[in-house]
Amino acid sequence: MTQIYGPCIMGGSEQCKGFPFHLHLPTVFLTKICQMSSTPLEILLFLNGWYYATYFLLEILIFVYKGLILPYPTANLTLDIVMLFLYLGIEVIRIFYGSKGNLLQRKMPLAISLGLMIPAAVMAVYYLLLQTYVLRLEAIVNIILLVFYALELLLSIVALISFSRVETY
Repeated sequence: MTQIYGPCIMGGSEQCKGFPFHLHLPTVFLTKICQMSSTPLEILLFLNGWYYATYFLLEILIFVYKGLILPYPTANLTLDIVMLFLYLGIEVIRIFYGSKGNLLQRKMPLAISLGLMIPAAVMAVYYLLLQTYVLRLEAIVNIILLVFYALELLLSIVALISFSRVETY
């Protein structure tokens, strides 16, 4: 016998929140349907991970170009490269916590990811506007990265609201 609890269809001894009533369904329908994690957010985090990997490699190559071709001060170049590696650490942790918070439907990892989005966005704005030399290519890839952040912010807030509506034990 399959039990339906509100919007969820559960089989066996699993439980979901809502009002119970009984329905006889074939075994094919004994799957858990009450998934609240955000698929668009997960897709966006996945794409952002690949985009940031490409962004990081591209920025390294651009810094090599700037160091060889442009009269880039050594101290500024070193600072920008160190900041890029710090940015890499922030971004990896942010995407990891965002994905885990979304998939496990937990508010705290998703909130940590949202909190880490602030320094990540500040770093993107720095590489967009405040470097010693900003190439047009860098401006384009940083604007795309900021669009990713804006969409992730929106979807993360929607997911947090969705997770907050359900009691967790």
